[in-house]
Amino acid sequence: MDTSPDKTYLEEIISQCNQSERIICPSCGPDRKKKYEKTMSVSVTPTETLYMCHHCYISGKVEREAFYTKYIETPEKPAVVIQIPTQLNDSRLNLEEFFIARGTPLNTPEAITLPVMITGRKWYRKINAEVDSIGFVYGSEDEPEAIKWRPIEGKMFTQDGAGKSFYNIESLDKDESTIIIVEGEPDTVAMATIGVKAISVPNGAPEKVSERDNDTKYKYLWESKDLLERADKIILCVDDDSSGEALAEEISRRIGRAKCWRVAYPAGCKDPSDVIRDFGKDAMVKTLESCTPVPLSGVYSAADYAEKVNDLYVNGIGKGMSTGLPSVDNLFTIAEGALYVVTGLPGSGKSEFVDQLMINLATNHGIKSAIASFENEPSKHIPKLSEKLVGKPFYEGVTPRMTRNELEDSLDFINDNFAFLDSKDGDVSTIESIIDRTKQAVMRLGVRLLVIDPYNYIDTGASDKEHKTISDMLTKVVSFAKAYGLTIFFVAHPKGMVPNQDGIFSIPTGMHISGGPTWFAKADVGFTVHRGTKGVEVHCWKVRDKYVGSLGMTYLSYDPPTGRYSEYIERAPLSELYGGNKHNTGAGWD
Repeated sequence: MDTSPDKTYLEEIISQCNQSERIICPSCGPDRKKKYEKTMSVSVTPTETLYMCHHCYISGKVEREAFYTKYIETPEKPAVVIQIPTQLNDSRLNLEEFFIARGTPLNTPEAITLPVMITGRKWYRKINAEVDSIGFVYGSEDEPEAIKWRPIEGKMFTQDGAGKSFYNIESLDKDESTIIIVEGEPDTVAMATIGVKAISVPNGAPEKVSERDNDTKYKYLWESKDLLERADKIILCVDDDSSGEALAEEISRRIGRAKCWRVAYPAGCKDPSDVIRDFGKDAMVKTLESCTPVPLSGVYSAADYAEKVNDLYVNGIGKGMSTGLPSVDNLFTIAEGALYVVTGLPGSGKSEFVDQLMINLATNHGIKSAIASFENEPSKHIPKLSEKLVGKPFYEGVTPRMTRNELEDSLDFINDNFAFLDSKDGDVSTIESIIDRTKQAVMRLGVRLLVIDPYNYIDTGASDKEHKTISDMLTKVVSFAKAYGLTIFFVAHPKGMVPNQDGIFSIPTGMHISGGPTWFAKADVGFTVHRGTKGVEVHCWKVRDKYVGSLGMTYLSYDPPTGRYSEYIERAPLSELYGGNKHNTGAGWD
């Protein structure tokens, strides 16, 4: 436990956190220039609250029992309804009224054990009043992690704590082969009344799919990782509206589309409760039985594309996501589910360039990246990312280095936006092990971009059929990108490049990589980073979809002290700029 002079005050602040979150550090926050930056991570468990500041590194834990009665007012617990009782009471009547009004009465012949619910009176800010309410209990009756309340009448919500897991997940067996996910707690209860076990997401659906949805919002998926991975089939019974579509898209992306299925409700129905109310149990069972796989890629009718076609008619084809470098955007942009093959001579700066793209995407679009970099050990790679983010060198050199505060701020940013797929056990990585670790990063952190750098460090197994081995590997990579909505940058060195009589190397393309025709064929976008006489040259030699970009070349400027790439400007050679001092001039750009 920390023993600083402000320990009591610090622990009092920490003890008031009822959910895992980030807060302003009570210790260093008031003295920082960025006073309102939330640098302290708080993790709440049933027995204790853990805390650590990513700026001043103060850390410790607070026993929840010691502060619970002092800071948290616990409501009187009414009777908990676990199964259909034989005698009605006031709590039962309130529950009956609520679900009868929804058209899904609790007392049905098919009903199984109901999820844990309680009744009571809760205050709602929207109406500034206390009213009779139903409380949906997350966790067990003895150790609830949260209670989500809604009034008997109306659609308001309030919570005690915050659910970190699926509602009703306790009802599932550890080896459940099929899992049904609904959008709201009442839908979970409605499904139980027809004898079907379902679990509900704890925080509803987002308005739309967003690259900036953080890992906290979907933490319940990671909490249930083992259960979801063991299941063969995940049926998504979310609401039939734009928010439900966004929720289904993000869940299937993080879990993997290969095991996710979607339902189609009867006309006029938006969710399972509507189907049960309007058409009964058999219709809902038939809806579940008629679910269809979430497609990886497949055959659709023209109607499936009507909305996108109309948008193209009005707004044009558009482009992918900006790289943050306008001249590069003229060559290629960033597309979801696409494979980008990157090559270049040793020392040409291809790895540094990919780092720049990751920093730009994280800064401008909130894109999180997973990095499998075999030539850049994380503790040495992170300083390079920090340099690009801060715009100052990490090491002492001919230009002023970043300050300690700038370093700590950059580390916070990198911690939030990057995951490093490091093989600390020393085992050689296979493409299967990289995919497996990336799946975890997608589920837990919401990663949308994967960098594999370089290809020649991957164990592809002994084979005398190199082209087939590479083809099989890239097929797995492309299928993975499509299934999880990832953009993948795959760095591969050229093979057998020989200089001409003047000692000058030609500019490599995908065809110069070992197994070149396969790399060229499988790539959605292929480009080369080349260290030219005028500056850095980026050559785009393959673009599958014209909306993503086009073939061509552009120049960029490179700043050796910071490792930053920018729009091209004329300047003197590096040897003149830095007086021949190789330290801090970017020697070894990769």
